[in-house]
Amino acid sequence: MLARPEKKAVLYRMVMDKHICPYGLKARHLLQREGYQVEDNWLRTREDVDAFKAAHDVKTTPQVFIDGQRIGGYDDTRRFFGKTVPDPKATSYRPVLAVFAITALMALASSHAAFGTPFTLRAAEWFIAFSMAVLALLKLQNIETFSTMFLNYDLLARRFVPYGRIYPFAEAGAGILMIAGVLNWISIPVALFIGTIGAVSVFKAVYLDKRELKCACVGGSSNVPLGFLSLTENLMMIAMALYMLVRHGLTM
Repeated sequence: MLARPEKKAVLYRMVMDKHICPYGLKARHLLQREGYQVEDNWLRTREDVDAFKAAHDVKTTPQVFIDGQRIGGYDDTRRFFGKTVPDPKATSYRPVLAVFAITALMALASSHAAFGTPFTLRAAEWFIAFSMAVLALLKLQNIETFSTMFLNYDLLARRFVPYGRIYPFAEAGAGILMIAGVLNWISIPVALFIGTIGAVSVFKAVYLDKRELKCACVGGSSNVPLGFLSLTENLMMIAMALYMLVRHGLTM
């Protein structure tokens, strides 16, 4: 039985004292994962990089060659192997789903640590409160970008522009107080107010006005489409506030 010929690829990537190209590392890993023996050529100086680009008439590195044919950079190599290449401009609910998944696990873990079982009513409360705090954290990473995107659809922010900067602090404060179970007389009305305004704003923009917008719920740089999951953030706050209002009554 004849041995299968060894698959070989040639890779050129930047490896300098102060910069190692991450896409070069990803390209090498991809080739090795696909069963290729990689001839790994390092471009160690800016002069080496410029000379390589000029010689091969390319604008970027890394560059991959297979059987003497130039495949291209990391994304081109993924396409060569029939793999998908994410579109950075494409909308996706993944960031919101990731937040909800992690906060749900955090709530279950906290319940287990506190009560010896993950499945408690307190875990459900913590899930909503953790979600509020984490979503506020994401907004506060770049509050200027968030508040600008928020103006696209929030009804109150359009009338009172500073509300866009107040919102994430209010959401974080209410969430943290709900986690601690203290100062309900502050957290309940705050959550109910911002949740109601947010829910009405999203419902109007998406379901009445039929506008296609990006949601600022996980920060102003996200590509999350404004829609049902965006509405969920606000409905969760309303539900939590109403539940706590019933649970604690008017003696807060």
